[in-house]
Amino acid sequence: MAKIWYLGHSCFQFEIDGVQVVTDPFITGNPLARHLSIEDVNADIILVTHGHGDHIGDLVELAKQTGAEVITNYEICEWLKKQGYDKSRPMNHGGTYVCKGISFKMVNAAHSSSFPDGTYAGNPGGFVVSGETDCIYYAGDTGLTLDMQLIKDEFDLSLAVLPVGDNFTMGPRDAARAAEFCGAKRVVGMHFDTFGFIEIDHQQAKNEFEQKGVELVLPEVGQKLEL
Repeated sequence: MAKIWYLGHSCFQFEIDGVQVVTDPFITGNPLARHLSIEDVNADIILVTHGHGDHIGDLVELAKQTGAEVITNYEICEWLKKQGYDKSRPMNHGGTYVCKGISFKMVNAAHSSSFPDGTYAGNPGGFVVSGETDCIYYAGDTGLTLDMQLIKDEFDLSLAVLPVGDNFTMGPRDAARAAEFCGAKRVVGMHFDTFGFIEIDHQQAKNEFEQKGVELVLPEVGQKLEL
């Protein structure tokens, strides 16, 4: 059974089959995560979906602190090397990589991707993470796409982690349809409430999912969950 620690925005620490997987590290720059310390975060693997500052803000520090393998696109791997860190695995859409017994398939995401200085950071993506008993779709920043139906064809998801904040990604209505497309009956929301553009009405968001027969969990920053 996977354990989940929500570190705010799109940053999670998942424990899957005893392996610690951290997504899109952004803690110290998140005003809602001021009560958390990056020093308390453990990572064997770090997944990075794209190069925006609210997804790589703590990447270099956390990677060096933990010695984790960073799985991301080629361009971000090359950027990491320039920051003095070369323990990374470049991937692109459609590829699958098995690390520490966990399978990571990189899938499409409809978004943009650039580094904080505006330079090109490769194509954005998401990941389907498959362990012995759990299968999690971590969508990254994305809008609704028909490609999500392919996930349902290939995987039996135990959970989808979807952006729900609207404006820069899907809002709750499209995210509820995304859950249908990918076959998820339980969703953890991310990329919401961090700043003004993505503040949402929690009850309204849950209602959108309930209408589709899907459970939506909107965790508090710092909350720990179990699948």
